[in-house]
Amino acid sequence: MTANKPATPTSWIDPDDARELTDAFFERADKFASGKLVKRGRPKSAVTKVALTVRYDADVVAAFKGTGAGWQTRMNFALREWLETHSAASAGRS
Repeated sequence: MTANKPATPTSWIDPDDARELTDAFFERADKFASGKLVKRGRPKSAVTKVALTVRYDADVVAAFKGTGAGWQTRMNFALREWLETHSAASAGRS
């Protein structure tokens, strides 16, 4: 049988002990313009990628991973090169 655990006591924090808000703090803070959150980080690319789940043979993945960081980008490039030399109609045939 499971029993309820006692509530964890909350420790009181004196608001006078709060750190000072510096210019560096406000540089990292979220920014709002006209009541809307301004997104930070890398801007969206004009060409987006599609996330999906695919299964490859272990030796194929090991060969690409063995080339180091950026192996997924190189795998994408290899698939793109293959598409340039093969028609989409022949893609389903082995």
